[in-house]
Amino acid sequence: MSARPIIGLRYRAAVLGRVLLAALGGYAVAALATGLLSLVLPMPRSEAVVTATLLSFALMVAVVVAVFAVRSLGRAALVVAGLALPLGLGLWLAGAFAGAA
Repeated sequence: MSARPIIGLRYRAAVLGRVLLAALGGYAVAALATGLLSLVLPMPRSEAVVTATLLSFALMVAVVVAVFAVRSLGRAALVVAGLALPLGLGLWLAGAFAGAA
């Protein structure tokens, strides 16, 4: 018989939580960064959108790496929230959520 350790349900749930946080949180941070950079980059709008989109791919990879690099799921959630909140606030301040007047 092999002496394989039995992986517990708690560990599996923690891994599932990190996968979901990395995928959904990384997407949210990348989307917020794309929106903000599209508005604030000092270049023509089409070039700003393309540049922001390309940068967002690298940012999403960085968020995924960070989520799996920290010690706990709670700290990983704080990392994602710590990135998403300022980006969302920046978008709000830039007027992205204002209705069409």
